Amino acid sequence: MNKTLKSLLIETPLGPMHAAADGEALWHLEFDSQLDIPEGRNPILTSIEKELKAYFAKKLTRFETPLKLHGTPFQERVWQELREIPYGETRSYVEIADRIGHSRAYRAVGNANGCNALMIIIPCHRVIAADGSLGGYGCGLDRKQFLLDLERKTR
Repeated sequence: MNKTLKSLLIETPLGPMHAAADGEALWHLEFDSQLDIPEGRNPILTSIEKELKAYFAKKLTRFETPLKLHGTPFQERVWQELREIPYGETRSYVEIADRIGHSRAYRAVGNANGCNALMIIIPCHRVIAADGSLGGYGCGLDRKQFLLDLERKTR
């Protein structure tokens, strides 16, 4: 399979997202990022573009595009747990820490969220503070609120 990374700028209602993938998996999907990767297309980029369009049209609740995670074992465990949060629901940083067996590591969970390079697909926007407030979001709380509202209205 082709391991050469290609990038694609995907327009969304929240602004453009930069995606990067090889022929097997999506490596990167973020708002407000710049990629030093040649532009182009491959089946993975076509897949995520189609899935994002369906997601924002309220027709898709779970992404199937293969992913390539790049993080520490702890970060990757957090990201896997985030993918288990049902569409339209939220979990607190404390709940995620409990679920991965590190009940006191809620700050580390927050840091892992901040290192997530596959936004929306790994739904870090579904993680909120224990008091129900939004907490943080690397691309702005307005985008986080939009995504949460989109998912709640679709359910």
